[in-house]
Amino acid sequence: MNRPQGLNDKLMGETPQATGERVDFKLYTEGDELYQDMLVSLSQARNTIRMESYLFAPDRLGWRFAEILAQCARRGVAVRLHLDAAGSLFWSTQKLERYLRRSGVRVRWFHRWSWRAPLRYNRRNHRKLLVIDQHHAYLGGFNIHRENSRELYGEQRWRDTNVRITGGLVAQACALFDNFWKGRHRRWRSPELVVGGSILLPNHNRYYRLTLHSLYMDVFSRSTDSLYLTTPYFVPDRRTQAALMAAARRHVDVRILVPRKSDIWVTQWAAQAAYAALLESGVRIYEYLPRVLHAKTLVVDGRWCTIGTANVDYRSFFLNYELNLVSRDKALCHCLETHFMSDLAESVEVCQRQWAQRRWYQQLRETVAWFARRWL
Repeated sequence: MNRPQGLNDKLMGETPQATGERVDFKLYTEGDELYQDMLVSLSQARNTIRMESYLFAPDRLGWRFAEILAQCARRGVAVRLHLDAAGSLFWSTQKLERYLRRSGVRVRWFHRWSWRAPLRYNRRNHRKLLVIDQHHAYLGGFNIHRENSRELYGEQRWRDTNVRITGGLVAQACALFDNFWKGRHRRWRSPELVVGGSILLPNHNRYYRLTLHSLYMDVFSRSTDSLYLTTPYFVPDRRTQAALMAAARRHVDVRILVPRKSDIWVTQWAAQAAYAALLESGVRIYEYLPRVLHAKTLVVDGRWCTIGTANVDYRSFFLNYELNLVSRDKALCHCLETHFMSDLAESVEVCQRQWAQRRWYQQLRETVAWFARRWL
């Protein structure tokens, strides 16, 4: 495998390629706060709205967004909405789609089912991105559905993480959206310019899929102090497992936070197939107890972080289209690390001795799920 090492060095800060332009971040872990800010931003749009989401549900929250998008389109804002067909497979979105189109919103579905190319349906647009004019952008794990709202879903709302970006990276977000919208993503390469110690890393062709995977391998191998990973779908390939175990054997504090409550149980079983070897090497695994955990973050040595849509699994590394923010911003790293520790306080650690004593049928379902890992 040819690894795009030059870009990795820039992302790791080992070559002087970064610009001095400022980038500001605001982190969100509560859906109501995020959605309120997104709706306000939408209402203030003057020229363009670029939005893509894996899931855009026609529930009360989805209609709030649909109405504001329609209002913006009617007053002359160019509104483009890119949605994934698989993400809305079990949602009746026809009424919402008709309403948006009649209001002037350009709606595009990614990889609708086709008998001519049935396998492409399995390759999904998992990105969640909202760019307002060229002023600021939102990205992360939050979909547009009521499950993330305390107001609409109650105390069992999903736990997720998003970030708002202001500054030089917004131009990158616009370019990434535009090229994906126009279908240029298969061969297109972004300028790969690190702005203020940060960059947006897509996953839209083979080059960038290799980049994302090798970047994780590099930061795992270069970590010296701590490695704090949060992922809802943890199905690591062999290289990822080996890199995590090697870090733990170097006495790096490797902690992985996964959900106890999952919306896709078979994926959780596949994840558990990797627990035994990881625990034996010194990796510490925690299960988040209160709610469904959907956040995807990584903080390494307190000075390097990533947040976005990519899980640590086969689908995100090798199949889906993803988008992550990679940053060396000290304040953002500190904030993500603080949230990680707060989540650990509401989690239970998986004990190696107890895990070795789990029932035979649990081990059987883990084995079966592991064989299906590339399709989960």
